Amino acid sequence: MKRSVPVESATAFIDERIKELGDWRGRMLAKVRKIIHEADPEIVEEWKWMGTPVFSHGGIVCTGETYKNAVKMTFAKGAALKDPSGLFNSSLDGNARRAIDIHEGDKVDEAALKDLIRAAVALNLMSKSKPKLRRASSKRAG
Repeated sequence: MKRSVPVESATAFIDERIKELGDWRGRMLAKVRKIIHEADPEIVEEWKWMGTPVFSHGGIVCTGETYKNAVKMTFAKGAALKDPSGLFNSSLDGNARRAIDIHEGDKVDEAALKDLIRAAVALNLMSKSKPKLRRASSKRAG
């Protein structure tokens, strides 16, 4: 069952996650969150799948998951994005998603990450504006 919480609550949940982590992962999640909002001020924060921060605009742009040894940004349509800076370093074999695993001490290329976020938003908005193709009827006159 899909369940998300209201935006105001999602923001509060993300704030709480950052606070409760209380280590480099919380600081890194706060940093990437700030970069995401700088890249696109219209990003909407969501809280889905029993505790995953999700950043959306015209569809999911990326998630901000935290694990013991990494903060993972998973881009829903990452396989369709150009990544000239080589930020994607995880989930490289999938047909749709790509991810960036950030480990303690890693430096984030903020400019390249902003470009990737903007490209993901543009892809979402382009996909939404394309008319759906209808299949031609296979009825034959006769």
